[in-house]
Amino acid sequence: MERQRNISEFILLGLSYDQNIEIFCFVLFLFSYVALLAGNLLILVSIWCSPLFHQPMYYFLIHLSSMDICYTSSITPKLIADLLGGTKTISYGDCMLQLFAVHFFGGVEIFILTAMAFDRYAAICRPLHYMLIMNRTRCHLLVLGAWAGGALHSFPQLLMTIQLPFCGPNEIDHYFCDIFPLLKVACTDTYITGVLVVADSGMVALVTFVVLFVSYVIILFSLRHHSAEGRHKALSTCGSHVTVVILFFGPSIFVYLRPPATFPEDKVFALFYTIIAPMFNPLIYTLRNREMKNAMRKVWCQTFSKETHN
Repeated sequence: MERQRNISEFILLGLSYDQNIEIFCFVLFLFSYVALLAGNLLILVSIWCSPLFHQPMYYFLIHLSSMDICYTSSITPKLIADLLGGTKTISYGDCMLQLFAVHFFGGVEIFILTAMAFDRYAAICRPLHYMLIMNRTRCHLLVLGAWAGGALHSFPQLLMTIQLPFCGPNEIDHYFCDIFPLLKVACTDTYITGVLVVADSGMVALVTFVVLFVSYVIILFSLRHHSAEGRHKALSTCGSHVTVVILFFGPSIFVYLRPPATFPEDKVFALFYTIIAPMFNPLIYTLRNREMKNAMRKVWCQTFSKETHN
C-alpha cells in the first residue's frame, strides 16, 4: 500500500471558505452534537431503568440510540474542531478509519430501522402472535443481523479504497472522508470502483427504503380494522418511524444512488444523514411517544426523589 501512494494526509476543504459561516456552523453543530448526546443518553438510561426494556420496540430503540451516538461521533467532533482551526487535515490512517466507521455504524443503523419496521408490522398486523414472533431470542438475532449487515456493507468500501493510489492532489472537497470524494482525488481510473460503490451503498439504501416503505403501507392498510384509539396509537408510533426514515434515506439515496460523481450540494445533503437526522431521533421518539414520556418521567422523578431523601 505504501508503494501506491506518496501522501500521508488529506486536506478537508470543509463546508465553506467564509469565516463567518464557519463560526455560525461551529455554534450550530456544537449545539446539535450536545443535544444529540444528551437526548440519546436520556433515552438509553430511561429505557434501561424502566420496564420498557423488555418490550421489543424499546430494545431496538436502545440500539438505535447507541448507533446514533457512534455514527455521529465518527464525524461531528472532527468537524467541530476543523471549524475552529485553520488547515483541516486528516492523516491517511484516520481518513480510512473514519470512512469505515461512517459506513459501518450507518449500515447497522439502517438495518436496525428495518428491524423496527418488522417489529411494528408484527405488533399491528399480528397482535395475537406478537410476543411469540418478537421473542427476545429473535430480537437478539435481528440486532446481530444488523451488525453483520453493517460489516458486510462497510468492509468492501474500505477494501476498495485502500487499494486506490493517492499521489496528489490531496484536497478532499468534503467535511469528512467519504468514498466518492476520495475517488475524485485518486490518481487512477475509478469508474469501476464508483459503479461498485453505487451497487453497494446506493442499492443498500434504495432496497432498504423500499422494504420500509412497503412495510408501512401494509401497516396502514391493516389499521382499517382497528379501533379509533388503536389507529391513533399505531399512527403516532409509525409516524415517528416514517419521519426518521425520510430524513435519513432521502439524502442518502440522492448522494449514493447516481453515477459516481461529486457535487457541491452533496455536503449539504450529507448534513441530513450525518447530523440532523440523528439529532432529531431522540425528539421524534420521545415527544410523540406517550409510553416513552411516562417512563422518562417515572425514572427521573424517582431518581430526584431518592437524592432528596438522601
